[in-house]
Amino acid sequence: MEGEKKYITAEELKRHNKPGDLWISIQGKVYNVSDWAKQHPGGEVIILNLAGQDVTDAFIAYHPGSAWQYLDKFFTGYYLRDFKVSEVSRDYRKLANEFSKLGLFDKKGHVAVCSLTSVAVMFLVVLYGVLSCTSVWAHLGSAMLLGLLWMQSAYVGHDSGHYQVMSSRGYNKVSQLLTGNCLTGISIAWWKWTHNAHHIACNSLDHDPDLQHMPVFAVSSRFFDSMKSVFYGRTLQFDPVARFLISYQHWTFYPVMVGARINLYLQTFLLLLSKRQVPDRALNILGILVFWIWFPLLISCLPNWQERIMFVLASFTVTSLQHIQFCLNHFAANVYVGPPNGNDWFEKQTGGTIDIACSTWMDWFFGGLQFQLEHHLFPRLPRCQLRKISPLVKDLCKKHNLPYRSLSFWEANQWTIRTLRTAALQARDLTNPVAQNLLWEAVNTHG
Repeated sequence: MEGEKKYITAEELKRHNKPGDLWISIQGKVYNVSDWAKQHPGGEVIILNLAGQDVTDAFIAYHPGSAWQYLDKFFTGYYLRDFKVSEVSRDYRKLANEFSKLGLFDKKGHVAVCSLTSVAVMFLVVLYGVLSCTSVWAHLGSAMLLGLLWMQSAYVGHDSGHYQVMSSRGYNKVSQLLTGNCLTGISIAWWKWTHNAHHIACNSLDHDPDLQHMPVFAVSSRFFDSMKSVFYGRTLQFDPVARFLISYQHWTFYPVMVGARINLYLQTFLLLLSKRQVPDRALNILGILVFWIWFPLLISCLPNWQERIMFVLASFTVTSLQHIQFCLNHFAANVYVGPPNGNDWFEKQTGGTIDIACSTWMDWFFGGLQFQLEHHLFPRLPRCQLRKISPLVKDLCKKHNLPYRSLSFWEANQWTIRTLRTAALQARDLTNPVAQNLLWEAVNTHG
């Protein structure tokens, strides 16, 4: 009976949203996760972003059924008095439950084995092309193949970070470190730190690190007010340098993408050498050292500096297609300011994502992430299942009058460049204050 239970309101729950005082609600039961936050496998940032509200949809999205048994030890004894479930959340949870009953979260196919095998074969071919061939064309082909290897390796690292692609957690961690740190030079610890925050706060300008590229890029004129990044804990300054760079961002987008890996290498070093708590720091550093041993050694085996520069540029150019793809999935989608709201999980994911339409045979190239909305709604779902569930997600969006944007690769590039150009022209306009630009943006926004 209601009289035997203790209740708090949603307003009272909101007060518990600070470090050391973190409460959340899951299906109307209130939990104190203040001490658990730093041990959370997904990182403390996720809990900080969602604290003080009901997070049922996010919990369902990120946790298997076995996780529910661990909640009781965090139960405060309180229930949420004004707990309500929206119709779209009800349908989303029903769909997730159906997928679970069908075993879709466990049916991974042979994607990981095939991907790892292809990566190993490509690596051997690259070594052969550099070490055993003297033709400059063979060296160029090896560089391009290495770029493709990095793309496929990143997809395996991404998959293993969202769900267990191998037979055990130990093997899964080995897969992460091998495909991430050792082969690509990008720390899996850095990726988890930023990527989990991105998923939870998809396209929040001040919470999502994947949109915070000042002073090089700005997808919205709201950045012109020197917004503070909640994720990085610093202000993203819109100074004269940023104004100049952003004014031409629709022209510099593709050239910058070619060199994007350099920034990822830098971000990896900054995190691993920082005072921040980093899971498996020693293993991550060891994996990065492996990369910075074999990659420079491989380049040094080329006959001259001209070919070495060509090799690096060619490999970076090919893998830039992946960096571009990630931008296409979000840059032209809807944005907002503030923390994510757990009660509109489905709406936020549909608003902040764009799918890339392609033929089935191209799934390997996009790593399943062309189904970006499907992946964001069901991040634990193996990539081989995403195409199968796409029609169901599309129907659910149609039922609740929510956007389901699936564009061709060409169209997605057009949308992205148009978004960058709009912000660039606003940045150039020195006479109009930000407020007028915001009004213009509100009138002309799409989606």
